[in-house]
Amino acid sequence: MFNFDDTNKKSKEAVELMMKSYSSMAKGMQAIATEAADYSKKSFEDSFAHFEKLTGVKSIEAAFELQSSYVKSAYEGYVAEATKIGEMYADLAKEAYKPYEAPVAKATAAVKSAASVAA
Repeated sequence: MFNFDDTNKKSKEAVELMMKSYSSMAKGMQAIATEAADYSKKSFEDSFAHFEKLTGVKSIEAAFELQSSYVKSAYEGYVAEATKIGEMYADLAKEAYKPYEAPVAKATAAVKSAASVAA
């Protein structure tokens, strides 16, 4: 027989899980956006400072050396930032899934139990 109290309880639990997941996703996305904005600002400032240094160079050799060192440091900074943001996305996925771990484990156990009884 259909039990409205159980259905209501399950609906509330599902909404609570969804809200926890949404909250952690929103916080994670905000952190990622802040990190990306900070990196963009720093990258722009570094580029501008490099351009100012480059305009003051008197020889081609010095300009080439300065440009090479800037490209190397810019690339290393980009790789470090991309790695950091990738880790932030992985952490975000883990945090967003965390509220669902217990219900999924419970459902999996119920399915395994039903399968073993049927077998």
